[in-house]
Amino acid sequence: MVERALLVRLYFDAREQDESASLLVELGELVSTLGIGIADSVLAKSREMHKKFLCGTGKAAEIVELAHAHECDVIVIDNNLAPSQQREWEKLANLCVIDREEVILDIFAKRAHTKEARLQVELARMQYALPRLARMWGHLDRESAGSGGGGSGGASRGMGEKQIEVDRRLAHLSIDRCKRELEIVRKQRKTQRKEREKFETPHGSIVGYTNAGKSTLLNQLSGSDVMAKDMLFATLDTTTRRIELPDGQPLLITDTVGFVRNLPHRLVEAFKATLEESVLSDFLIHVLDATSPEIEIFHATTLKVLEELGALDKPIITVLNKIDLVTDSETLASLDCVFPDAIRASAFKGEGMDDILKACSHVLADRVTRCHYRIPQKRGDLLNLLHQDAKVLSTDYEANDILVSAVVPANIAGRLDDFRIEA
Repeated sequence: MVERALLVRLYFDAREQDESASLLVELGELVSTLGIGIADSVLAKSREMHKKFLCGTGKAAEIVELAHAHECDVIVIDNNLAPSQQREWEKLANLCVIDREEVILDIFAKRAHTKEARLQVELARMQYALPRLARMWGHLDRESAGSGGGGSGGASRGMGEKQIEVDRRLAHLSIDRCKRELEIVRKQRKTQRKEREKFETPHGSIVGYTNAGKSTLLNQLSGSDVMAKDMLFATLDTTTRRIELPDGQPLLITDTVGFVRNLPHRLVEAFKATLEESVLSDFLIHVLDATSPEIEIFHATTLKVLEELGALDKPIITVLNKIDLVTDSETLASLDCVFPDAIRASAFKGEGMDDILKACSHVLADRVTRCHYRIPQKRGDLLNLLHQDAKVLSTDYEANDILVSAVVPANIAGRLDDFRIEA
């Protein structure tokens, strides 16, 4: 367990200074999420990118000296480090050195609860650790003359096989196993979606930057109690709830894992089984934190990940969440200018929920029609059809006929046209 961390962000162009400072602050939030104390933060500029430490040897020595002065037991570098660079930093500092990707992987490992999420985390961690095995174990260069009689058969070594080769082989086996099991999960999800599609229930996904308030929004819309906390990556497992829209149409709505800048590509790949809910939805609800100074960057980051997933062509409802915390009129005016079609909302206070539900109804308007029918009582089959596949709003009786008002999906509307009347 590490307790005190020195945070470091290196940048190589003066134009990157502001963004790098913002990323360093975000790294602090990520590290704090792991329960590690932060002793100090360093934003350092290097004139060029060096192969050994990313920065020059003198700058690296200054950073290490500062870490020792603060009695840190870990240096967290926001830049992605190659395995060789990580080894050089640890050799210089004689401390544990990790990068942004390893921090995110550790958070995911702590938060994953379902079998699917644990598999996805294990896959990503094994892919990350594979080129770093030599760093992790000092004994891995030892050879063995043969497999011998003891130990596990899976770890048996051939003539002259090094321990590092055994570990790499086992890591590859673990990666293959995770991929096979994740493929089974994807097939199970596909079966579940086919069951949903039998009833043609529309499906929306809540997406957005981490800690934007997606889970809180789902709770408000559905009356559920999904875990919602003011922390990064509080949600790693998708949760789907069924709600009813103002026009009576049912809707399945899913809370998804949040995005983050510089999200490691291997995590996008590993979490496709979870994130594909975004790809397969009818539309997306993009939640933005209105209080964030980097809201435009967060907006662009989410759209970029959605583009990678092939989900950017879907209708998107943009929601400015936490709007109740924005009191400056200039900031509000700027938000309206940048996001003119966005819905103002406060998921915590429940403000703007009606507007979001109406927007969902508008996106799905072509899927249903509000109709009025006069159905003879002897046509009970049609009444059963309405109750089974539509949303019946009211039923009255007049002579031998039944007067029905209902929200009717397009797939059954044609079978009822002969009985349709004006309101």
